Amino acid sequence: MVEKKERISVFIDGSNFYYSLQDFGISKIDFQKLVNILKKDRLLVSVFYYNAPLDISVDANKYWNQQKFFDALRRIPGFNVVLARLRKHKREDGTYKFEVKGDDIYLAVDLVSEAYENLYDTALIVSGDEDFVPAIRKVQKLGKKVENIYFCATSSNYLKKTCNSSFCIDKKIAKLIELK
Repeated sequence: MVEKKERISVFIDGSNFYYSLQDFGISKIDFQKLVNILKKDRLLVSVFYYNAPLDISVDANKYWNQQKFFDALRRIPGFNVVLARLRKHKREDGTYKFEVKGDDIYLAVDLVSEAYENLYDTALIVSGDEDFVPAIRKVQKLGKKVENIYFCATSSNYLKKTCNSSFCIDKKIAKLIELK
C-alpha cells in the first residue's frame, strides 16, 4: 500500500510578512527557499501571497520594483499573487497614510474555500494576525489542520493557540536572505 503524502497549501499575509522582515533589517528573501523550508517532505498544492500594489503617484520607482517582485513570485511554481486595495488617507498635515484593505478577507476566503474543495490536508498561515482565527476554526471543523508560521515579535498568542501547531521562523531567516 502506497502512503499518501500530506497535501499543504501556504497562505502568506504579505504586508504582515514584509513589516516583520523589516524588523530584522531584511528587504529581500528567497521565497522558493521559504516554501521549501515550510513544505518539508509534504506535497505542496499551492502558495498564496496577499498584498496590495503601491501608489505609483507617490513613488514610481518603488511601485515598479514591487511589480517586478510580484512578477518574480508569479514565476515560482504553484505561487498565486492575490492583490487587494491600497487605501490612501490624507492626514491633517497634508501627508498621506496608506492601508492595505481586503487582503485578510481574501486570505480567509481562500483558506475556507480550498478546505471545502478538499484541496489540502494542512494549511500553513504565515502571519501573526489573529483576525484569521474564525476562518481557521471553520477549516478545523472540516477536519483540516492549520499551522501558524510567525515571527516572534509580531505574533498573536491567540492565533498560535488556535492553530494545531505553530513555528517561529526567526531562526530560519538567515537561510532565506536573497543573495545577489
